[in-house]
Amino acid sequence: MSTDANPDAQASIHVDAAPEQVYALVSDPGVLAELAGEYEGHRWLGGATEAAVGARFRGRNRNGFRRWSTTSTITDAAKGERFAFEVSVGPLRISRWQYDIEPDGDIEQDGAGCRVVERTWDRRPGWARVVTGTLIGISDRRGLNQRNMEKTLAALKRRAEAVATS
Repeated sequence: MSTDANPDAQASIHVDAAPEQVYALVSDPGVLAELAGEYEGHRWLGGATEAAVGARFRGRNRNGFRRWSTTSTITDAAKGERFAFEVSVGPLRISRWQYDIEPDGDIEQDGAGCRVVERTWDRRPGWARVVTGTLIGISDRRGLNQRNMEKTLAALKRRAEAVATS
């Protein structure tokens, strides 16, 4: 699926693990909830049980005492390469989240490794940014997303590398 040229926030990290192993972590909404700062859990919808294009899940989010849920639809599920989903609340498009995974380094010499790039695009119209920002207590969505991505990717690196060495 095509995306806007410039994401609203982006972070990347090198992970000493195979791209397929990293994909297995980021494409599992339950694992993402363990790694992320704001997102705290999910429930599959419509009979889905795993990540596949078109599968949907309800995400639970939090900011302090504020709680809200969204519906996510998986748009990309290329094992070892890309996982992405569009987030909405009812008919209102909220955002797109995307994880790109690329081999990084000489596997023969350095062992398995990859670069993970996490990106997000804010899809809300201007009026919705004001309303939702007030409701969930987040005035700087871009800055918070950037900080959360950096924390999420650091946690992903720890988890993937711990699994790779065990």
